[in-house]
Amino acid sequence: MKSTFQIAVFQGDGIGPEIMAPTVELLSGLATAGGYGLNFADAPAGAAHYRDTGESFPVASMEAARSADAILLSAMGLPDVRYPDGTEISPQIDLRKALTLFAGVRPITIRPGQPTPLATDKPVDFVLIRESTEGLFYTQGRGEVERDEARETLRITRAICEPLFKFAFDLAASRKAAGRGPGKVTCVDKANVFRAFAFFREMFDAEAAKHPGLEADHAYVDATALWMVERPWSFDVMVTENMFGDILSDLGAGLMGGLGLAPSADIGADHAVFQPCHGSAPDIAGQGVANPMAMILSAAMMLEWLGGRHGVPAMTADGARLRDAVDKVVAEARVLTRDLGGTAGTADVAAAVKEALA
Repeated sequence: MKSTFQIAVFQGDGIGPEIMAPTVELLSGLATAGGYGLNFADAPAGAAHYRDTGESFPVASMEAARSADAILLSAMGLPDVRYPDGTEISPQIDLRKALTLFAGVRPITIRPGQPTPLATDKPVDFVLIRESTEGLFYTQGRGEVERDEARETLRITRAICEPLFKFAFDLAASRKAAGRGPGKVTCVDKANVFRAFAFFREMFDAEAAKHPGLEADHAYVDATALWMVERPWSFDVMVTENMFGDILSDLGAGLMGGLGLAPSADIGADHAVFQPCHGSAPDIAGQGVANPMAMILSAAMMLEWLGGRHGVPAMTADGARLRDAVDKVVAEARVLTRDLGGTAGTADVAAAVKEALA
């Protein structure tokens, strides 16, 4: 059984390095105590690297990502650093496409004591799965722009959607077995208007038929946005197209009180990237006030994924412990950064999570 794992680390831009450092420290401590190894290797990339070197994603960094057991990626991008055509520097999207990371996993969880705009005390715990390689992002950076019109291409393929839907139903089954959900998958689309989404739904239904022990239903994306606000506790696992998922995941983060508590993973057949949903916040970079919780929660997802993939129970357990430690810090509401209504700094929050782990 494998016991040592190579982790490619993309430090990110803006606050990226500030939230990555305590996360790696927490992971190192868990690995030492848990009897497994995590070897971290920096992989330069991003907007600052492009600004300084003219190269946004070195070949060596992509190779490091390909050969790693998992990829830990911090916030990327700077608003004032762009390619000549005006598009953003987005190594995270390059990774999704290059490594075929078709399942963008966005947990939406409202923890006890967590600030939320919802006027409810009902528990909210569901997962949004965003297809992350095609959809309306298919022609990203390659759309056609003329004087009087512009065109982008939405692409839906069987090669991506079939494993995507299998991933969604497998996740619903595992959540049901763990007591975290009823075992329901919702296909979010716009099949009443677009033929591409009717095709999307057809493949979803074919996969659903293979899982008679699970519930499957459908929802149009506009109605889903409404229901996420009105009754988010009714969802378990939802799966949707790239652009729809991009929008709904930010709505989910809003329900959670902000992006500071929003982790994510992009998972394919052979590779996975774990990163916070928020941006690089260059306006607060270097001040030591950034919220590291989304980065830490993303690292917890990495441990659970690695542990399950390689049969290392200690890693799976440590992922859950790390997530529970963040939950405890949020619930106690003593050590929170200012985006969550507190006054603590990055180091204070990381220390509180470490104490909660003890």
